[in-house]
Amino acid sequence: MLSSLIRRFSTIIIALAFSFQLSAFSCLANSYDYVRVLINENARYLSLEVNGRYKIVDPDSGNILSRGKNLKTTVTAYEKGILLGREKFFTDKILLSVGVNDEIIIDDRRFRGQIQFLRESNSKISVINFVDLEDYIRGILYHETSHYWPMEALKAQAIVSRTFVVDKMEERKLHEFDVTRDVYSQVYGGKTSERYRTNNAVDQTRGKILIYQGKVFPAFFHATCAGNTERASVLWNVDIPPLEGVKCGFCNQSPHFNWHYDLSLGQIEDKLVESGYKIDQIKDIIISGRNDSGRIRDLKLIGANSELIISAKDFRKAISPNIIRSTNFGVEIVRQDAVFEGYGWGHGVGLCQWGAYFMAKDNFTSEGILKHYYPESEISLIQ
Repeated sequence: MLSSLIRRFSTIIIALAFSFQLSAFSCLANSYDYVRVLINENARYLSLEVNGRYKIVDPDSGNILSRGKNLKTTVTAYEKGILLGREKFFTDKILLSVGVNDEIIIDDRRFRGQIQFLRESNSKISVINFVDLEDYIRGILYHETSHYWPMEALKAQAIVSRTFVVDKMEERKLHEFDVTRDVYSQVYGGKTSERYRTNNAVDQTRGKILIYQGKVFPAFFHATCAGNTERASVLWNVDIPPLEGVKCGFCNQSPHFNWHYDLSLGQIEDKLVESGYKIDQIKDIIISGRNDSGRIRDLKLIGANSELIISAKDFRKAISPNIIRSTNFGVEIVRQDAVFEGYGWGHGVGLCQWGAYFMAKDNFTSEGILKHYYPESEISLIQ
């Protein structure tokens, strides 16, 4: 099970050293040693640079298609395949591989590991980064926290982020990629986003994940819960004790504890219609009920000729999670505007990041932080 997910990193160094063993290429797509990160999707044009030796391989057969030293070019698609500068590859998929200590630069951002280019049906290019699990965590931690935060908070986040992606690797093993590089998975910036303190937190927690009853679970997290974390079952098909929600008395000094936003009723109507909902000339917005954590379950929007009942989760998604920062809010109609006053930022499930920050400031260890936000979970090593 978990022990089979990730083999020792030293094995990877041997397999992917600059000898470029073909067996390493042919197994990349199915190896749990690598997180498969979709870093670009449907791009018309990409800049590409490699400083050092490289090989271009057919990822399905392992056949070497090209090799060279130092590369500075562009990547585009055409009707029969992929173009690297003027060099044509008559295939929809190529793997660019470099030495273990080298890096690949795409659109001025540096990445460890290997890069797969995919020609899409619309003759655009998508890019997947095959990157070692620990290097992946190094590439996200700076974006998901601040590298100036207390080390115990950074260690807690590293364990949570590692757990989250291992769960995704299990869930999506038959798909083309495991995660995206944005907020819908975890924000990933490759080697460019690494910092000394966040790398240190990754090294101190190497291989550590959270489990419940011997199994990895989706370790969700968010910025600020504003008093209570949310039950995962309210949002997703997950119902286990570590994600049932807990009281949090630690994040009340978070800069995101309160929020305010004014939107015109016309703006709300436009955003809902863009997302596929039918409503015209909104006159009122009514909160239909709240759950145990204080977050809104549903909203009723009253229009001139119709009514719309929508879950608060879907309303937030339609308007924008950066505008409606949580589903814990009140709303008042003032003339032609909706005035929102809310609490917290994020879906509210799992780790409250600002709560973890203040717990670490109060001398809680990373283990204590995780025990609070994920009750009945255990920290385990991937071996």
